[in-house]
Formats: sequence, C-alpha cells, structure tokens
Amino acid sequence: MLFLMKLLASFTTLSLAATAAAVPIFSSRGAASRTAGAAYFITNEDKNFVVVNRISPDGSVKLAGAISTRGRGAAGAMEAPGPDPLFTQDAVKVGGSNLFTINAGSNTVVMFSIDAADPARLKMVGNPVSSGGEFPVSVAFSAARNMVCVVNGGAVTNVNCYKPDAELGLVAIQGTNRPLTLPVPQTTPPTGPAGTISDIIFSEDSSKLLVSVKGVPPTPGFLASWDVAENGTLSEEFLSSPPAEGGLLPFSLTLVNGKNALLATDAGVGFETFDLNTLNGASSSPAKSQVVPIEGQGATCWSNFSNKTGTYFLTDIITSIVTEVDVLDDLSGKIVKQYPLAPGSATIDNAIAALPTNDFLYVLSPNATAIDVMALNGPGQATSVGRFDFGAVAAKLNLPVSPTRLQGMAVFVKSV
Repeated sequence: MLFLMKLLASFTTLSLAATAAAVPIFSSRGAASRTAGAAYFITNEDKNFVVVNRISPDGSVKLAGAISTRGRGAAGAMEAPGPDPLFTQDAVKVGGSNLFTINAGSNTVVMFSIDAADPARLKMVGNPVSSGGEFPVSVAFSAARNMVCVVNGGAVTNVNCYKPDAELGLVAIQGTNRPLTLPVPQTTPPTGPAGTISDIIFSEDSSKLLVSVKGVPPTPGFLASWDVAENGTLSEEFLSSPPAEGGLLPFSLTLVNGKNALLATDAGVGFETFDLNTLNGASSSPAKSQVVPIEGQGATCWSNFSNKTGTYFLTDIITSIVTEVDVLDDLSGKIVKQYPLAPGSATIDNAIAALPTNDFLYVLSPNATAIDVMALNGPGQATSVGRFDFGAVAAKLNLPVSPTRLQGMAVFVKSV
C-alpha cells in the first residue's frame, strides 16, 4: 500500500476554465516542408481534442494545433486527483497512416487519417463509434490482421474490435466483444489506480490480444490473453497469467524485440517480462514471468523500445526519472542507466520516433504542460534535447490543457 500512498500524495491539481472550439484549430500553417513527423496526445477534457505537435528534423517539437474528437474525455476517481486520469498507456495509437483514440466520457472510439505530406494535419474518418462497453481507455492496432481493438475499464469491462475502413472509419467485427473480469468489479468512472485496466496490445504475430490489469494490493494483477482467429474473431474466454512473485501492478505492454514476449512496467516494483511461448489458451497454460525491481522507483508505468539502442525506456510519474533497461536472451532484465527529469513534472506517457537523424524519446510531462525530448544516441547515451512547453500556445488557441486530464503519446514519422 506504500506505493498507493506515495502515488496519491505526489499528484497535484490544476483547474483550467476555458471553452475549446469544436473545429480543427492550427497555430503553424505552411510548415510541412520543415516537419519530420508529429507527436499526438489528447486533452481528455469534457470537450476532447487530439493535440498535434510538429516534430522537426532535430527532434524538437512545437504545438501545431488540435482537432476535436467529437466526444467527451473523463477521469477516473482518485482520492487526490492528478496526472494519468485514465490509468493507462496507449490512449492514442498510430497504426499505418491512421490515428486511433478514445472518448472515455462518451464511450466511443475515433479514427483519423494522417496526411503523409504533413502529419500535423488530421482528418476524422467516419464518425465516433461505440466502444462496446464503458470508459474506453486504451487502443491496439494490428497491421497483419487489419484490426483495431479497444479495452473498456468501467463498470462494463471488456474488449471490442473493428476493421479500419478508409471511407467508413471503424467498422465493428462480430465475435470480438468479450468480457474481462477484474479482481474487484469497477465503476464508471473507475476508481484507481489499483484494480484498473492498464494497456492493450497484439502479440508480435497478431495471434494473441493481450490486456494488462493492475492488482489490488496485496492481490497481484494479471495479463489477460485471447486467441485471435484469421477472421479476426476472439476466443470466447481469456486466459489469465499472473506476474512472478513480487509483481503487483502490471501497467504498460511493450513487445520484446526479436522474442515472442512482452515487457510490462509494474508500478509496484519496476517491470516484468512475460514469455508468450509458454502461453497456450487451449491447455490453459499461462505465460511465464520474471520480475525486475527498479531500486528507488516510485511508480514506473510507461515504456517503449528504441531500435537504435536496442533498449527500453520507462517513465516514472512520481520520481520523474526515465529508466533505460535491457532485456536479455533469457528474458531477464537489467538497468542500463537512469535519467532524472525535472522533479514534480509527473512524467507519464511516452513514445519513440525513429527519425533519419536519430531516435528520439517524447515524454508527456503534464505538471509542466510540456513534452520532454531526449536524443537516444546509443545504449546508455541518451541526452536532453529540451523541454517544450505547449501550455502557453494552447492558451492562445483557447484550448484547455489540464495536468489532471492530459493523456497519451503517439508519433508518426514521414517517409524519407
């Protein structure tokens, strides 16, 4: 319970009173030729917007504007409201040339097309569609199956999947709405962070759909998995894989490079790995897990992989430290290096962009209303590019951005 006490005590509250426009708003037109890509997150306010940030060739970012999701954001219930209102990773997901996100307060999922010539330009495809449950929090995409799946974390907790259509938007796939039983039944909005949904992802070969669930101390959480058929339907029941001893609050899910495995951050200990080769729904055989503590961690919750460094970058909302880790051939893990960012900035969602010049890490720091950017020069050699404040520009655009509501981080890189 010490983790939960520390987590709740660390949050700060900020209330912003403003009304955002219901149409796309942009602050930097005509900059497409100088744009290497874009980074996206959501305001998650009562009027929800996707916030678009241009990525320059040197990795730096600048707020370009925002576009309405035509829905409402929402925040889970906490004793002390603060950053990470959805308790998740992947509230925003880029798949191919599309962006997918959620309206937690409207129970809908949204699809946008990304302009390949100017990734700061988004266009909604079709209309927001029902999430099939309550309080959608995280989205997964499979190119191999041409599927998008969402996980709902409220009183109606389940997964639901769609085919992305270039004209119609998201089209529901029959046989994919599957219930997910939690350790303690949730409410809408959910109460957390303990006992809530964390993330959803496809396995590398898209044969499994996986969801991480936090435990309710002292009961540990688990990894839920469904088999994915060739036609996109899901197995009727999910298989539960608990973390190894010491694991408690599985959070983000990141594919382990070159292995049929996952890295899952764990806000109660550090991180763990799950070997999906041992996962067999037909025989009810769970995924084998290993736990790797991060000494001094507060709540390590988000993760991503850099192809350049071959390592993983994890963010901690309490300590505001980025931890670089390596996963070895036997799926054990080790700490490579730690990079302290500004104390109290509440580093949450992150994403990695592989630009022609370098790999760059983008970290949403809601307490600073900023994105922290790091150049990933090599294993153990990350350096700061800078902290880029979007709060002042958002205010000029009459766009509410509150630390207690911001969520998500995804990137798109232009083809060279």
